[in-house]
Parts: sequence; C-alpha cells; structure tokens
Amino acid sequence: CAVSDFITVFMVHRNRSQQAASELLDDFSGVLVSDRYGAYNKHTGLRQFCWAHLKRDFTAFSEISDESGEIGDGLLTCVGKMFSWWSRVRDGTLSRLLFKEKMRPLMCDVERLLERGSVCANKKVSRSCRRLLKQFRWLWTFVNVEGVEPTNNAAERAVRPAVIWRKNSFGTQSRCGSRFFERIMTVSATCQNQCRDVLEYVSEAMENRLVKLPAPSL
Repeated sequence: CAVSDFITVFMVHRNRSQQAASELLDDFSGVLVSDRYGAYNKHTGLRQFCWAHLKRDFTAFSEISDESGEIGDGLLTCVGKMFSWWSRVRDGTLSRLLFKEKMRPLMCDVERLLERGSVCANKKVSRSCRRLLKQFRWLWTFVNVEGVEPTNNAAERAVRPAVIWRKNSFGTQSRCGSRFFERIMTVSATCQNQCRDVLEYVSEAMENRLVKLPAPSL
C-alpha cells in the first residue's frame, strides 16, 4: 500500500519482495517514507525512515540489562523530545525554523548514542546501530523537507482494513480476484482521501464502461 495526500494505491502480490516494492513504486520520484525493510533499498530518491518503527527498536534496546539498555533509554528520550516538538510544528505552536534549531543538538545526541551502540557487546544492538549510522541521513529528511512526515502511519492505517480482510477471508484465490481487490481498495481509499463518494464514483465508472467511455479520473 502506498499513500500520498490525494492517492492511495493497493497492490496484491505473492510476497513482500524487492520485486513487489519495485512494481508498486515503479518510477516514483518523491520522498519514500517507510520502515527499513530491505526491499525498499532499490529506491534511489529521497527517503525518510519511520520513527514509529525506530521507537520500537529503541524500546527493545532499553529492555536489555547491559549497556544496551542505557543506550536505548537515551535514544527514547531523544524520540520523546522530537515527537513533542513535531506535534507543536503540526499544530502551529512551533515554527519550522525554531524546530530545525532545536533538532540540531538532538541529532548530534542520536548520532553519539548510535556510535556507542555500534561498539557495544550486544551483537544485535551493535549491528542495528551500525546500519542506522550508514543510513543516518534518512532519519532526518522530515526536518528539512516540508510536507514529509516522520512516520508512515498513514500507510499503516490505510492497509489495516485490507490485512484484516485477508486474515478473515484467506485472501484472493486467483489473479483476477487479486486485481479486482487491489483496484476496488484503491478506488475506495482514494475517494476517501479526496472526500468523494465511493458509490457515486463506481456507478459512474460502470455507466461509462457500458457506453465505452473511460472511467472518471482519480
């Protein structure tokens, strides 16, 4: 599922592979906000890692009894400050300029903590921290590019009804069924994004089909 301000696109695929990600994104050239799943690494444009997913990782660090726990606590403190400031940016009580100024030392703190984690005794934590340091720039795109969110919550919310439907019904059983489901979900979610009536759109699309006209544009 890919979500923008005006369009939501669903794709049913056999697995969540790099091929599937490439087919979904196609020639997308905007900022890709996602988790750190390796299938998205083929995207060559700007990226933003989801901080909700990062927060879960840092919470797992904090629950380890060795030095990793201290590092995780420090990173969670940084995350708490960042989300607090970001909520004020969104409601207009904190300017983007002041937000950027406040973020500079926090970004340095996160980098310092990740560097500590990269050499800690816990192999899993050190490996995760090294990976984040290599892709450190993708943590902060939302700070510098207006309109970019620090999480992919919009896509997570959009895909949830489809995931529940799949679990309850065992998904589709044919190629035609998959194409129908992804298209009707795309229409439904996109109409909601645009405050358009779903039934009205589908009815118009079917009427146009009968007289050999193209479907109304989304």
